[in-house]
Amino acid sequence: MKVLVIEDEPQAAERLTTLIGQVVPEANVLASIDSVRKAVEWLRSHPMPDMVFMDIQLADGLSFSIFDQVQVSAPVIFTTAYDAYALKAFKVNSIDYILKPVDRDDLSRALKKLSTLARGHTEMKVMLENIGSAIDMMVRRYKNRFVIKVGEHLRTISVDSILFFYSQNKATFCVTDDNRNHVLDFTLEQIEEMVDPGRFFRINRKYMVSSDAIRDIITYTNSRLKLVIRGSNDTDVIVARERAQDFRNWLDQ
Repeated sequence: MKVLVIEDEPQAAERLTTLIGQVVPEANVLASIDSVRKAVEWLRSHPMPDMVFMDIQLADGLSFSIFDQVQVSAPVIFTTAYDAYALKAFKVNSIDYILKPVDRDDLSRALKKLSTLARGHTEMKVMLENIGSAIDMMVRRYKNRFVIKVGEHLRTISVDSILFFYSQNKATFCVTDDNRNHVLDFTLEQIEEMVDPGRFFRINRKYMVSSDAIRDIITYTNSRLKLVIRGSNDTDVIVARERAQDFRNWLDQ
């Protein structure tokens, strides 16, 4: 089996190549390519391999753009460091992926799955058509900033500077890393859909916190967790019991 690896992290490429050799000893890794541009050049000038492993985020852009420039008729297994929220699209569309860091079991599973697929043009065309909906999820544009009103003026604040969001007296606020409170024109439920779930977590009805804001996590009664967060004097910031396990998983992603 002839394999092409498209991966811009040298250590990740080396690890993947080693695992491929362990799982499929007869495999021949033809090349390890680190950019969209080089991948397109290679695919245009070489026979199509039997299998392509492709990182999603490369140094010069998303690997999805490769398909816009050259026809890829080989089965593709994506590798990615994106979290499970973004990967839902892949499960729905039966496009396989391996979450980094790649391990042997995941690689074996992916290869076994793709081995059941016909490698003809029709099947691959369907897979590539489904990539469009996957792109919408993978590159979903979360908000980068919020507009706030300061007196008679409008200002913008970067999401990167926000420590947490909270609701109080039917209003929603955010606290920034300069310890300032700002009123927002959205509910917490709306904001939860606007910001990156890999960065912010809704711990209860009142708070949604950034991972950067958490100073301490304390085990609390009834399987709950108590947080100490930057920019807050609230001594009762509690992760709801029903969200505690999801919160642990979020921290560990």
